[in-house]
Amino acid sequence: MEILLIILGILFVFAVMLVFYGINIYNTLVSLKNRYLNSFSQIEVQLKRRYDLIPNLVSTAKGYMSHERETLEAVISARDTASQLLKAAAGAPGGVAAMTGLGGAETALAGAMGKFSMVMEAYPDLKADQNMMQLSEELTTTENKVAFARQGYNDQVMEYNVYKQSFPNNILAGMFGHTEDATLLEYADSEEIKEPPKVLFE
Repeated sequence: MEILLIILGILFVFAVMLVFYGINIYNTLVSLKNRYLNSFSQIEVQLKRRYDLIPNLVSTAKGYMSHERETLEAVISARDTASQLLKAAAGAPGGVAAMTGLGGAETALAGAMGKFSMVMEAYPDLKADQNMMQLSEELTTTENKVAFARQGYNDQVMEYNVYKQSFPNNILAGMFGHTEDATLLEYADSEEIKEPPKVLFE
């Protein structure tokens, strides 16, 4: 009888330890997920700021670049698409479709802005415009913040995924509703954006 009580006591202690271990895994998964969700919200803030600046930039350029309508329209179109996909991504941060769509839209926008910047070289008066210089500086600052926020998000996603995929966490993660890995925000045709796209007018 005494041996049976000892065995039951050991089993009870073991069961309690397992419960606490499971609780710890659950809490860590929740914490890591909330971190990458918060990191995405930082990206969202900066991207919205950039999307707000671009129409002002194009509006200022219109007065000087009357023969570059196609370039200006391409920038606005790419900006509008990226803005719509950001809204979709905000509804499912970390989701494969949301992050892939946003990454592709950001690549297209960077390309349109790059072409816009090249065309600007032919308009020295526009480059010297005070309003354009100020907008350019704000946009460059925002681009740097976007790059920083994106790196923070990707770091948090990696931390979450590694923890979730590790044994024995991977067994319990599915039971706790953490079935899918979070997706990095990457730009198409690029391993990683080393430098944010910039619009510089000197």
